[in-house]
Amino acid sequence: MKKTIIFITTITLLFACAEKETFSTYALLSQINGTQKITEVAPTENSSFDVDIAIDTAQRFQQMEGFGYTLTGGSAAHIFKMNTAPQDSLLQALFGTQKGALGISYLRLSLGASDLDEFPWSYNDLDSNQEDKELSAFSLSRDTLYLLPVLKKIKSINPKIQLMSSPWSAPKWMKNNQDSRGGKLLKKYYSAYALYFAKYIKAMGEEGIKIDAITIQNEPHHPGNNPSMYMSSSDQAEFIGAHLGPLFEAQNIDTKIIIWDHNADEYNYPIEVLSNPKANTYIDGSAFHLYAGSITALSEVHKAFPSKNLYFTEQWTGAPGDFEKDFSWHFEQLMIGAPNNWSKVVLEWNLSNNPELKPHTDRGGCTRCLGAITIDQNKVVANPSYYVMAHASPFVRPGAFRIHSTQHDNVPNTAYENEDGSISVLLYNKNEKQHTVRISGLEEVFTYTVPAQSALSVTFSKP
Repeated sequence: MKKTIIFITTITLLFACAEKETFSTYALLSQINGTQKITEVAPTENSSFDVDIAIDTAQRFQQMEGFGYTLTGGSAAHIFKMNTAPQDSLLQALFGTQKGALGISYLRLSLGASDLDEFPWSYNDLDSNQEDKELSAFSLSRDTLYLLPVLKKIKSINPKIQLMSSPWSAPKWMKNNQDSRGGKLLKKYYSAYALYFAKYIKAMGEEGIKIDAITIQNEPHHPGNNPSMYMSSSDQAEFIGAHLGPLFEAQNIDTKIIIWDHNADEYNYPIEVLSNPKANTYIDGSAFHLYAGSITALSEVHKAFPSKNLYFTEQWTGAPGDFEKDFSWHFEQLMIGAPNNWSKVVLEWNLSNNPELKPHTDRGGCTRCLGAITIDQNKVVANPSYYVMAHASPFVRPGAFRIHSTQHDNVPNTAYENEDGSISVLLYNKNEKQHTVRISGLEEVFTYTVPAQSALSVTFSKP
């Protein structure tokens, strides 16, 4: 319980308030190269500066939907098994919108099992050599054990939280290798698999859980996970254009269809899918991970199809975690880089683990995936991706528009105008020397001394 109290108190202390005549500021500074991870900061009186970040609210870009994590089956089980009081405190700290809470506004779910479940399973498992094209055996029974009870508590705290679901594999009987790992979806089951998505969305809706978006396949070019499934760009386009899209239209399902959900090095994959006119009609956008490639690849997809949305949906932290390296890379590449390349959602992989990094499947489950928090019965420890998210989610709220901010090689940054009119700026001093940063373009000018290799997030709001 002691660690839980420390964790929640740490969240509460993330914010410092410095009153000005026009703006009040709330800032969070993480010193990456020191032993202290969280430091409160206020504007300095020094008028001299060496970095000027000019804000222009007239230049608006994409509207943000949220920041968050993947709530795997294992993550939900760890939370579910906590005692009521520490569980309630933790969920409020993660999903509450009061000052001091993390304010997570978006979650990714596994549609069926992910590799961070105890074993692979689907919503329509059958004995060998059986098929069920009408999906008469479809059931959410495994989700009722841990995921749905936790989701319902989260929804009671933040009713507006958005949910995306991603399958790691189709049911084994639909695949050419009859296995949860690898293989391909048989074309004769394309219609049945489309029905699988529709049944899932409707069944979750009956539980009071709205699924806002689905991706077609987690990492379709990585068939080595357990579960996993290979899917080519042409197969994905055919599945969407001839089966899933028309079925969603016929059944009045408004859940967004998102493609790819894999690494930025193969950005031609979503371009190829979107180039199929039948599939394009039904696609909302493309999702990316960054285990390979450059975050700037998202902008290449935006250039090719500017009317389609972009999402960043997964990035792991490898256990045991290195705060300096993990925080620096994730903050610069994801919290700044992904939105600056048109992503409207940024999600880290895996909300929680236990001290043994379990559960995970055999034959391809992740054995080193470190959650944002580690839950040891009722004790909670924050890990690097918690602190990364603490620099974005409380400051950039759903509905915020990314706006123009002057870019600097040594101080990458991104800026937003929230729906309440407040301005949030996230910046990272990647140099080995401190910078005095002036933030201009607002009704007042603010100056901050940012230590070497440190991140600063600040919100300016009119009183």
